Amino acid sequence: MIVTDDANANPAKKKKFYQVLYIQVLIAIIVGCALGYFYPEVGERMKPLGDGFIALVKMIIAPVIFITITVGIASMNDMKKVGRVAGKAFIYFISFSTLALIIGLIVSNIVQPGKGLNIDPSTLQAASISQYVSKAHDSSLINFVLEIIPKTLVSPLSGDNILQILVIAILMGIAISQTMPHSKPVLVFLEALAHPVFKIVSLLMKLAPIGAFGAIAFTIGKYGIDSMGNLVALVVTFYATSVFFVIVVLGLVARYNGFNIFRFLRYIKDELLLVLGTSSSEAALPTLMQKMERAGCAKPIVGLVVPTGYSFNLDGTNIYMTLAALFIAQACNIDLSLQSQTVLLLIAMLSSKGAAGVSGAGFITLAATLAVVPEVPIAGMTLILGIDRFMSECRALTNMTGNAVATVVVARWEKQLDKEQLHQALHAHSTSTE
Repeated sequence: MIVTDDANANPAKKKKFYQVLYIQVLIAIIVGCALGYFYPEVGERMKPLGDGFIALVKMIIAPVIFITITVGIASMNDMKKVGRVAGKAFIYFISFSTLALIIGLIVSNIVQPGKGLNIDPSTLQAASISQYVSKAHDSSLINFVLEIIPKTLVSPLSGDNILQILVIAILMGIAISQTMPHSKPVLVFLEALAHPVFKIVSLLMKLAPIGAFGAIAFTIGKYGIDSMGNLVALVVTFYATSVFFVIVVLGLVARYNGFNIFRFLRYIKDELLLVLGTSSSEAALPTLMQKMERAGCAKPIVGLVVPTGYSFNLDGTNIYMTLAALFIAQACNIDLSLQSQTVLLLIAMLSSKGAAGVSGAGFITLAATLAVVPEVPIAGMTLILGIDRFMSECRALTNMTGNAVATVVVARWEKQLDKEQLHQALHAHSTSTE
């Protein structure tokens, strides 16, 4: 199991409350909100702190994923097992991503947050969303598949395309496994390299409060709490639906698989607060993978499921897409039939995969979906552009939680879950974060 040096620290040595990471991040979020609200211009200038932290984390994501997956697969003697794990993961991803889309569709029809706005589509100016529409046209399923293929064997290690990293890591893991014992030195080297790489992760996480402070101060300073106006119903509906999905849907999944969703959320609280502060689920990817290993999930399972889920298991994004699409239709007094809504659902299932791994994927996938649904004007996206940032945190939180739960479930299916270790991790009373 790959862990950081901090994980091996004496558990009896408890940190003072202000030394605990999630407390520091929580304080930073509160201070950032206050700064952005009372001094919006100063808050806007804090943006580089958030952007810089996310850039630092993205810098280390490629080696973390590559080492974890390569070592995990290389340690597997049965290559059929790799395919079986991937197959089960995708069955889970497709099932729950579709369920998230359906739940968003049902809630939108019941609550109807856009009803009463009476917007004339001809008065909407689409210039502000042109960049997203352009990216949406470039994120077709065919282009998506072609983008998975790396230009060279090592180029993904210097980029941020998670799927390309997955491709070379899987290929390298299989190649090392099938050329043993000649490749044993390569495997030993990667295992040794894991220690300094994860130590870098540990060091970078100490900067998390600064990154969260900068990101949240910019968001509040730039967009303002009051800027939501009449769109607050959509924001509240989206947050409530996401909470329902996590607590009820994922809660039932967790219970069926032998663990409590609330204890699980407490276990990953550091990562949740980090995502809340930065609006980026990628910021928590390296430490989430470590946490899943410590919770008893086998390293190969973690290496395959977590990074793949970041591209294919976007529960929060899927809820957002159906809610937002129907909000625009309701706001423009467009009555979508059941058939049209079903078509919208099917298109959303495809487009959400087509823009996987794209920065700002939530808004771009919505553009890609509306581009092929003639009933709903794509210019209607201008209605939610101003509040999209307020929903991005919830999208990222729901996406990450769904992927963490998926990892435990797939590990259990494969009998690669140490249930005793999971129980100990979720019931630990220590306030130490690592």
